[in-house]
Amino acid sequence: MRVVIAPDSFKGTITASDAARALADGWRSIRPDDHLTIRPMADGGEGTLAAVTAAHPEAALHRVVGCTGPDGHPVDCAYALLPDGTAVIELAIASGLPLMTQLAPLTATTRGTGELIAAALDHGATCLLIGLGGSASTDGGTGLLHALGLRVLDTDSRPLPDGGGALTHAHRIDRSRLMPAPPDGVQLLTDVTNPLLGPAGAAAVYGQQKGAGPEETDRLEAGLTRLSELLGGAPDQPGAGAAGGTAYGLAAVWGATITPGAAAVADLLRLDEALVTADLVITGEGRFDSTSLLGKTVGEVISRAERAAVPVRVVAGESTDKQALTLVDLAGSTGDAQARADHWLREAGALLAQAAY
Repeated sequence: MRVVIAPDSFKGTITASDAARALADGWRSIRPDDHLTIRPMADGGEGTLAAVTAAHPEAALHRVVGCTGPDGHPVDCAYALLPDGTAVIELAIASGLPLMTQLAPLTATTRGTGELIAAALDHGATCLLIGLGGSASTDGGTGLLHALGLRVLDTDSRPLPDGGGALTHAHRIDRSRLMPAPPDGVQLLTDVTNPLLGPAGAAAVYGQQKGAGPEETDRLEAGLTRLSELLGGAPDQPGAGAAGGTAYGLAAVWGATITPGAAAVADLLRLDEALVTADLVITGEGRFDSTSLLGKTVGEVISRAERAAVPVRVVAGESTDKQALTLVDLAGSTGDAQARADHWLREAGALLAQAAY
């Protein structure tokens, strides 16, 4: 039997790679002679780099020491360079919310991601695939762009400090020192469709989880509005609000394209090729419900498996769908399911293998 194991991460509990490995171990404990293809998945957010490197052994992992973290403290980061010249960069590694020791919605920056991009271009990358998700800032990507040479200036022609809170003082944009975009373009991966501005925009929807109260949210909204007046572009484009408006900034300045992350990662990991000869697909995530089918990773796996006429089993931490196998049911409690997710995922893999006889 040929089985493709392609879960997302179980957010806050276990990575996609570790979840896939545990499911595979459980399956092999019952059916050791089956052929397993491991494809840990992602949607452009946390785990994207790990998923790519797991599926592409030929990818070269380049470490960049001392990138500027979202709170200004140094962070050691990495990007992957594929043989075709594509550099895969995960914003969450350099500018993610978990890197903040204390939330700072007005000053948090994406500069470290820009430093990663610059390092990849200096190393010869000809195309960029940038996973957006889990960002700590609402700066419209200006910190990132500052690291690439763009200058946002105030009325006295002084560069603004990093952070979305400073953007209300933006007066003009200086692109004279901006690094050129790579020749084969920039693709932005996101699982959200929010525009930059308005009640569904970056500040209004995501500002609070990054520490912004009502007044700070209003200030961030005003700053992003001012930025859009100076940069132009398409602030209303679906996905422009991703990563605190970073998608908008890169699209406006570099012509980057915004694309659904789950589908792009599935293509990058050659999921369809793996499905051609598969007899079963196992996927999963922390919570499986109706929203899982709306452009998220598990929904993408299910959709592709259905097109390939391959049956699918879903393993989830918890689920509103009774057909899914849940760790909570196996463990008997949410606490144990989370504390020993790897153990219960192995149990889930073994149960699915037993059911395959």
